Amino acid sequence: MKFPTDVPKQKGLKTFKSLGFEIVREGNHIIMERINPDDSITPLVLPNHNFISSGTLRAIVRQIGLTREEFLEAFLEV
Repeated sequence: MKFPTDVPKQKGLKTFKSLGFEIVREGNHIIMERINPDDSITPLVLPNHNFISSGTLRAIVRQIGLTREEFLEAFLEV
């Protein structure tokens, strides 16, 4: 499957929440965090726009250490 383009913000948030991320705060950006099994924290910064571009989404997926396939599987389930 192709990587999604112009993902609605709410679908993006639901996808990341299904991957264990929780919203910490919102402003111009949405800050999310995931607490890992080793008690480390993985941060995620998402622009607070109505739609998230595919390039931004790909960069976020790379930064949080997911594979393209792991993200797409979670994205299709929400």
